[in-house]
Amino acid sequence: MHSQLPAHRCSDSGLWVVKSTSVISTMADDKYLVYHGLMLPKIVHSEESLKHFETFEFRDDDVLALTYPKSGTTWMQEILPLLMNGGDTSPVKTVPNWDRVPWLEELRAAEVLSSMPSPRIMVSHMPYHLMPKSLFSSKAKVIYVTRNPKDVLVSSFHFHKMASFLDDPGTFDEFLDKFLEGEVMFGKWTDHVKSWQKTYMEDRIFHVTYEEMLKDLKGVLSRMSRFLGKDLSDEILEQVASHCSFKSMKDNAMSNYSLVPQDIMDNTKSPFMRKGIAGDWKKHFNPEQEAKFTDAMKREMRDNCNKITWDED
Repeated sequence: MHSQLPAHRCSDSGLWVVKSTSVISTMADDKYLVYHGLMLPKIVHSEESLKHFETFEFRDDDVLALTYPKSGTTWMQEILPLLMNGGDTSPVKTVPNWDRVPWLEELRAAEVLSSMPSPRIMVSHMPYHLMPKSLFSSKAKVIYVTRNPKDVLVSSFHFHKMASFLDDPGTFDEFLDKFLEGEVMFGKWTDHVKSWQKTYMEDRIFHVTYEEMLKDLKGVLSRMSRFLGKDLSDEILEQVASHCSFKSMKDNAMSNYSLVPQDIMDNTKSPFMRKGIAGDWKKHFNPEQEAKFTDAMKREMRDNCNKITWDED
């Protein structure tokens, strides 16, 4: 255990829950920390990194991209530096994405962000209610990306196959159950999405879907750049859209995770940059699984008033 606090076993999942206001603990298999009930991979999270996250001081010109895992995080790590620096591709060609746009809750954040000049760009997988208090007192801007949860599940299933720091996903049917129960990193998709749909950030938050970006990336980039206060020409937007295509990113060693040792992320089992499409779930779900998943999503999201682009898929 990372803290000397009383805890108890929750069900048969191996999950440990801390009975205290301090909420960092470990799971039985030792691959995850548990933070406020969320499973976080220990390879990139620690008690110290989470304390840094909790006390992080946002600056007014910070930009933060928020996603549930496998919803377009790497894409945002490519897009945002280009929009913020007027289309200059040098940073995305020379600096790995985890240093260029670090995860706020992860191990390298303290070191990287302390020396990063403003405006700083960062990403996070955390739900709204766990964000540092300074986010809400600052003028920092947030971009929240949502993706069809069926495609999120498929992408996460393949990611678990190639990432040694995550649990083996088992069969697709088994992983589907884990996903619906929130027994995956960062918990339930529905909880995460709902937490960021009802905020008090008003004009400081920009919502976009993965599917919108696939259909009209240049149009999304134009709206996103205006939200960020950047006046970019049509030519620059075209260049950014071209550089942020799936093929371009897959060929970019600073973005495709090929720099990560194979014993940590094994691209021979499943490539990190796999397909980058919408609708791949149709090749994985059988009718029974689709019905089960859809029923669960409708039940969990029944009070959601925000229509999302794939509702009729």
